[in-house]
Amino acid sequence: MLHGLPMERDVTPFDPPSEITKVRESRPVSPMLFPDGHEGWLITGYEAVRQALSDTRFSSRQDLGIIHVPFPTPGMPEMTEPVPQTPGLFISMDPPDHTRLRRKLTGAFTVKRMKALEEGIHEITERQLDALAELTPPVDLVQEFALPVPSLVICELLGVPYEDRDTFQHNSSKFMERQVTLEDKMAAYMAMNTYLYELCATKRAEPADDLLSDLARDEDLSLEELTGMAFLLLLAGHETTANMLALGTFALLEHPGQLAALREQPALIPDAVEELLRYLAVGDIFFRYAAEDVEFFGETIREGSMVVLSLLAGNHDPARYDDADSLDVHRNARGHLAFGHGVHQCLGQQLARIEMRAGFEGLLRRFPSLHLAVPAREVKLRTDMNIYGVHALPVGW
Repeated sequence: MLHGLPMERDVTPFDPPSEITKVRESRPVSPMLFPDGHEGWLITGYEAVRQALSDTRFSSRQDLGIIHVPFPTPGMPEMTEPVPQTPGLFISMDPPDHTRLRRKLTGAFTVKRMKALEEGIHEITERQLDALAELTPPVDLVQEFALPVPSLVICELLGVPYEDRDTFQHNSSKFMERQVTLEDKMAAYMAMNTYLYELCATKRAEPADDLLSDLARDEDLSLEELTGMAFLLLLAGHETTANMLALGTFALLEHPGQLAALREQPALIPDAVEELLRYLAVGDIFFRYAAEDVEFFGETIREGSMVVLSLLAGNHDPARYDDADSLDVHRNARGHLAFGHGVHQCLGQQLARIEMRAGFEGLLRRFPSLHLAVPAREVKLRTDMNIYGVHALPVGW
């Protein structure tokens, strides 16, 4: 039985921790002992993860039971009570509450509407590439490209002033840190919540032409729910894509054969984006709570158990993908779990795909000699964050 969740990627910066790989090979639905002594479960096999994500017996609600942290967190007290529901944060809800709130956004994130935004996303990407080209290398690709592009896009889509980015990026980063005190985490959350509450109140009083204003016109949504939805959209809208752009570039630079294939055949980029999503799965860990006794893949998961799903381990399962630990831009990686599965599957996945396609295509086209400016071992990985990636990626050209 695993004692806690292994987090260190000890083979390469891109593969699951070797202990998780071993568990997947022997017991893809495996008991795991949390630091507080609670016995929960770790699910690592592709098919098991996929089914668990769509099984309504595994709840996303944090108010049903005590959240048992699967890795040591200094300053985090032992949880003795359920975490209360946060209005509007539908990622932590089950149907019908989840359905009611998510439905209000489905029209905004249709493939058709995302396609209509594509030209604007390409313009934002090109402007950032222009700015990048004017700098003297080495430069940090995270700060100068990977973070600004999705931040600009989500700010424009939601109607969040981009000049406020330093504030919300600092607080969202602090909120996503693993080894931070509960007080600091809550302070970051409250700062973001206060900022967004005031912004949403302004949108409700004086709506403009943006997504938050569209939501603010809906009288069925309370201001607290609107704020929670804004928090979720803003956080997810820039953190995940920014880390995919940076970590994806790092992965390609560490696989020169794959990088060369993309330079020779830019038409492969859409497939390469799917493969990078599969291979990297920056939003690796999902949590569920057994709302009843569940017979699952030959195991009995008792009501009240915390269940940890490793999307990265599932995406690297050789039972689903041949040579799964290899990056192959020619692979058909459709069906990967990077965006989740079931009713909670990522609402903004089409937007993320468009941003990544534009970002990788632009980088390869504009910087044909792009390379790491430091040894790969010196790239600081975000092993301390809930969204994986790199803290900085020094590059030259």
